[in-house]
Amino acid sequence: MVLSHPEQLDRLRAACPEAVPTAVLAGDPCFDRMLAARPYRERFRRALGVRRGQRLVLLNSTWNPESLFGDGGGDDVLPSLLPRLTAELPADEYRVAAVLHPNIWYGHGPGQIRAWLDRALRAGLALVDPLHDWRQALLAADAVIGDHGSVSYYAAALGTPVLLGATPSGGLDPRSPVAEFVGQAPQFDPHGPLAAQLDALLARHRPLPGPARLTTSAPGASAALLRRLFYRLIGVPEPRWPALLEPLRLPPRQLPSPTAPLSVLTRVSQDPYEIHMTRYADPRYEPAGEGHLHLAVHEDTRDPGQLALADVLLREGAPGDVRFGSPARWTSEVLARHPHSALAAYITGPDECTVRTRGGVLLRLSSEPDGLDGLDPAAAASALHAWLASGRTVRQAIDKGLAVRTGPIAHRVTVMG
Repeated sequence: MVLSHPEQLDRLRAACPEAVPTAVLAGDPCFDRMLAARPYRERFRRALGVRRGQRLVLLNSTWNPESLFGDGGGDDVLPSLLPRLTAELPADEYRVAAVLHPNIWYGHGPGQIRAWLDRALRAGLALVDPLHDWRQALLAADAVIGDHGSVSYYAAALGTPVLLGATPSGGLDPRSPVAEFVGQAPQFDPHGPLAAQLDALLARHRPLPGPARLTTSAPGASAALLRRLFYRLIGVPEPRWPALLEPLRLPPRQLPSPTAPLSVLTRVSQDPYEIHMTRYADPRYEPAGEGHLHLAVHEDTRDPGQLALADVLLREGAPGDVRFGSPARWTSEVLARHPHSALAAYITGPDECTVRTRGGVLLRLSSEPDGLDGLDPAAAASALHAWLASGRTVRQAIDKGLAVRTGPIAHRVTVMG
């Protein structure tokens, strides 16, 4: 029996002393791989499409009727939480991802999982590979909403703030580190405002000492300890070269591309001149706040009726994609098809898009040149719409550029004719 910490050996001795001679302390290779990959946190965040100034909120659920993704009963948190995440958390200030236990995927089937999560996926939720990429997502996260599963415990061991959205009514050894963690971690209030809870979690966070101390008694040494054990059991001398663990891979890129309608609240200030913007994906209610509200809708929206109401029309693709023609052609065609829309934006990269105004002016918008350090091009298109709707001109936008603020972050958008 391979154990990661002496406290497990103590509990084994109390529960089944006959098994103690079979126990070996050999650390935790899963946690060791995460510790080794910590320097690459920023790369993992970029792979998940996290932009400068955004917080990555990671949902995770273990495989249990009382987990966050439970048995479908009335006490399940996730079904009511998912639509609120994008409706209440501003799209430019938060990125939301989910890690579901592999047994959830295999027990229900990928098609059923995606059907259950369809609305959240269309609003921008990223689904993380449950076998290969969950550790990277955990390293990238700013906050975790989870349950009593190992992912939440690993998050606490890494020092990441954790809100427990579900806890079991029983079944945990009361002397175990997980039970202690469940008793000490902040509890998520499913009826309280999400942003306020996350703000409070991050402001008051103090890492719990238990998870960091009790996850492994041999950090960084599990590969050597396990290989020594294996070769001893088969009676073969160990190789002379070091025992090494496979490094965590860089996950494939998952840039957010919400096809759900975006409610955009904007306010143009004079001193300093800035466009203040807050975007919400598929909100259930009209966002509260000072300013003017407009609707930005992706051409692939599930509800085509939203296109007739859109102020800003969106699509992303390669500049030479023959299915849509050039950005100039697509913007012209889509504005002709939807005569009540004011602007169309064809997004060609993580920091640039081509837009056409209702007056026929074709422009290119770009933010900071380092990709995800800049403003989402769809947000840049909404900023230009707000600028023009406030009475300013295209010429002023070209001469001055656009200063856009999303939450606490200031962005600069260059406008080229």
